[in-house]
Amino acid sequence: MRVLVVEDEVRLADTLRDLLEMDGCAADVCHDGESGLDNALSGIYDVVVLDGMLPRMDGLTVLRRLRESNCAVPVLMLTARSELSDRVAGLDGGADYYLTKPFEPKELLACVRALARRQPELRGEDALSCGDLRLEKSSFTLICGERSVRLSRKEFDMMELLILNRRQILTKESLLLKIWGYESEAEDNNVEVYISFLRKKLTHLHSQVKIKTIRMVGYCLEGGGG
Repeated sequence: MRVLVVEDEVRLADTLRDLLEMDGCAADVCHDGESGLDNALSGIYDVVVLDGMLPRMDGLTVLRRLRESNCAVPVLMLTARSELSDRVAGLDGGADYYLTKPFEPKELLACVRALARRQPELRGEDALSCGDLRLEKSSFTLICGERSVRLSRKEFDMMELLILNRRQILTKESLLLKIWGYESEAEDNNVEVYISFLRKKLTHLHSQVKIKTIRMVGYCLEGGGG
């Protein structure tokens, strides 16, 4: 399970990430609303833990824009605002659960697990398709006709991003942020290495889908149809 934590209090954000990772999740952290919205829209997260009071864009605005973009990722609002009107605003805005600070770690983790269990219903089939390719989410398997290959976690995340954003060019910077996270020391070369891995696997599969390099910009898929 991959969780996005959007929390401006650095110490609390680190604590949340530690809790989630100890519970077996992969967790990324953003410290402001704008970057939180951008990452949540990437489509790679199973759950978003969203603070209400954030710089650059408040949590309710982030939530509203997610739902306006038809992004159905489950959202757990985590905020110090405990008034009934605040809880109602959060739930009416599209939050799936509302937890006030201070919170019990076990309750938060139970909420995240419960929301993640709903994800297959919200996201539809357990696979993505692009041209002659099928990406199986549950098994990290990329399939083309009778051939298939299992992907590593980062290969899967990168392929999923490319498929979800097939009509766009993904920059190296956006791939670094969304796959390795904001505090990672990964560099452009890491992206190039995993793009190379994926290209070799597409060749092995004899797929018509290719990863195209847009010089000085980034990458996109071609041969995958509209």
